[in-house]
Amino acid sequence: METVGRTASTNADVKALAMQGSVAEGFWLRAKTQSGGIGRLGRKWESPAGNLYCSTVVDIRSGDPLPSSLSFVAGVAVYKAIRSFLPGAEMILKWPNDILVSGAKICGILLERMKDQVVVGIGVNIAVKPEIEGRAVTSLAAEGATIDAPGFLARLSETFAVVMNEWRDQGFPYILTEWQKLAHPVGSIITTSDERGETTSGEYAGLTADGALCLRKGDGTLIEIRAGDISIG
Repeated sequence: METVGRTASTNADVKALAMQGSVAEGFWLRAKTQSGGIGRLGRKWESPAGNLYCSTVVDIRSGDPLPSSLSFVAGVAVYKAIRSFLPGAEMILKWPNDILVSGAKICGILLERMKDQVVVGIGVNIAVKPEIEGRAVTSLAAEGATIDAPGFLARLSETFAVVMNEWRDQGFPYILTEWQKLAHPVGSIITTSDERGETTSGEYAGLTADGALCLRKGDGTLIEIRAGDISIG
């Protein structure tokens, strides 16, 4: 585990190491601040001091589940790490790997494939909840937890290793089952939005075997969503 004071992006740094073949599974890089953090769909990730900005790497081994399924591994691991510090909070996983606490976003997860490795970037609001227009945001401190970024990462790295071992040993169906126990319930009203801003609403009807979101429209049609943002309610 390595910590730097400031960098553009921990994901970019770990990707560079992966391209050089000089980083092994289990390595974690944390930055105290970032100048160019990126979230899903290319969004800027606000990076004030006091929050967690980190990346790790997973080797793609023969016999592993599909690398794309690591998105659910990361979501479950981060959820469980947060839950350990907020045992009584209202929390849900939101497809595919967002975590809402008291109805507000608390983290961001970004996976990027580099040759035979996947770089997993994770940002968690620990001390500060950034102001983001049009989006409810919270932090561990705002929800009553007393933990700093290094302490949270120590817990997260342990939890991530456990969930990743379950992914390898018990398979992706096991991880999907765990994910669905922690997520919005079947029947929840969901609106999806694609990269063009087009929206579709319906009832959440579970996940496919490869993790796509199933949405039942008002006319009974069942569709599968494989990319985009969702809102609940």
